[in-house]
Amino acid sequence: MRIGVIGTGRIGTIHANTLSRHREVGSLILTDADPARAQGLAHRLGETAAPGVDEIFKWGVDAVVITTATAAHAELIGRAARSGLPVFCEKPIALDLPGTLAALAEVEAAGTVLQMGFMRRFDAGYTGAREAVRSGRLGRLHTVRAMTSDQSPPPPEWLPLSGGLFRDTLIHDFDVLRWVTGREVVDVYATGSDAGPAMFREAGDIDTGAALLTLDDGTLATATATRLNGAGYDVRMELAGERDTVVVGLDDRTPVASTEPTGPPPADKPWAGFLERFGPAYEAELCAFVDVLRGQRPNPCDGQEALQALRIAEACEVSRRERRPVRLAEIQGRAQPSYG
Repeated sequence: MRIGVIGTGRIGTIHANTLSRHREVGSLILTDADPARAQGLAHRLGETAAPGVDEIFKWGVDAVVITTATAAHAELIGRAARSGLPVFCEKPIALDLPGTLAALAEVEAAGTVLQMGFMRRFDAGYTGAREAVRSGRLGRLHTVRAMTSDQSPPPPEWLPLSGGLFRDTLIHDFDVLRWVTGREVVDVYATGSDAGPAMFREAGDIDTGAALLTLDDGTLATATATRLNGAGYDVRMELAGERDTVVVGLDDRTPVASTEPTGPPPADKPWAGFLERFGPAYEAELCAFVDVLRGQRPNPCDGQEALQALRIAEACEVSRRERRPVRLAEIQGRAQPSYG
């Protein structure tokens, strides 16, 4: 099969490498807003570079992988759907609900596949947590604690385009919370701080955020994130039930130091960023997409899943702004039957 990759930045390069090595993928066509970057990657992989997006569709491909800037996602999803092409797209579909719903309507009308890039669903730790919950090992789940902490902040010019901490960073925690527990969020209370570098205040964003979420079975969950975790990249989830407790992301590279005399030593080589921490998961999600294209498995994360994660992020933004609890029912864009 021939796959078009639109966007050859950090994630696009990872996905292109994975697909180029896959035995079921015959060739790739790569394009980017920076043609030289696409050309360089194509040369290294022995693939073909296209001068622009139009050529991806004109030259003929069997599927499209979208790893561009977020602002282009919805339009490209719609264009691929109208061309009858399956799509893998990095999260999110769009930074707002109207754009997300419009793209989903195009996919539904075309009857095509849209797989979203929530890579934590393919991480061994989160998979193990899901199995622990679903098997009944934990008993009744009562508390979940999720966190995502970046070691260093992104470039200032990127912040106004990111959608904010809840939509850009914590949306991963919101998605995997639903996936691991099998429950829906019914209400949230969120807050945030911009007390760090001035660039966050200038962008109307926050550098640290926290949300308290109530699930539909009464389970309480917290989700926190920061852009300023100097110790390293720290992503964890703790799930506590009446019988047992499990932790995702606790290993010899977790950037934490115990103050207990007999506690474990600090990590010699803490995680530096998400590309390193979730490298195997990024590869697994693209391999899953190839399996979907070949009809060997159902879509593991369709657009409706992305919509629900965005609704939670939107509810958190409303809560932070208005300083009040927000029920998910207030946020437009309710779940529809899955497709693809």
